Amino acid sequence: MTFETMLGLFPMLFGVIVGQAGAMPQGVSRLVVQNGIIWRVPVQPRPPYRQIEWVERKGPKCIPAASIRRALLFSPEQVDFVLADRSRIRAKFNGECAALDFYGGFYLQPADGFLCVKRDAIHSRIGASCTIGKFKQLEPRPKG
Repeated sequence: MTFETMLGLFPMLFGVIVGQAGAMPQGVSRLVVQNGIIWRVPVQPRPPYRQIEWVERKGPKCIPAASIRRALLFSPEQVDFVLADRSRIRAKFNGECAALDFYGGFYLQPADGFLCVKRDAIHSRIGASCTIGKFKQLEPRPKG
């Protein structure tokens, strides 16, 4: 194989590597914009099987935004956050909120690095936003 042929294959090889990297699931990403931080949170679909029942307990007033690893939608009025320690926190929205808009992911803009009830909102990628009314701590319980 000549040097020119190898150079011709380089763009194709680079495309394969980039294509594989894009196929990997995205995690929570952070973007700094004019002294503010915006957190982009990808949403995962609800698992088709339900071997675990999640029981709601009293939740915290605030959670650190940096501890959020992913989000799951379980109904139009709530989003479940999976945190770094694998615990789950359910965010329930104030009033009417179309959580279906959050299937493409959403953004958080906590002022101080903490996501707090009755202060912060979740912003969809298409422009809708919902204020968090309360957090609930979720505890797993096997179904049976």
